[in-house]
Amino acid sequence: MTSPTFHQQHDELLIRCPKLGALITFAYCRIEASGLPCTRALSCWRDRFPVESFFKEILSDKEWKNQFEAHAKPKLSSLLELVDSALNNTAGSKTRDNE
Repeated sequence: MTSPTFHQQHDELLIRCPKLGALITFAYCRIEASGLPCTRALSCWRDRFPVESFFKEILSDKEWKNQFEAHAKPKLSSLLELVDSALNNTAGSKTRDNE
């Protein structure tokens, strides 16, 4: 058996994902966001191993900032945008149905 690369050294660790509600491996968290780490990876894994050092080693400064320093929208704002979009889509389809 070959030894894991630096990137893969923690891949088999398991944790319950607060986002998905299921057990997942670190391998999934490491690439969850289109090949980049999940934005919650630092908080989820910090008690298991030095995850911040790990990601600082493998990510560029830009990737680090995009994943872990960008401010996420509050949930309420995201939900309101989704409701607004759904209402607009529903209103648009009713208008087309009446034509």
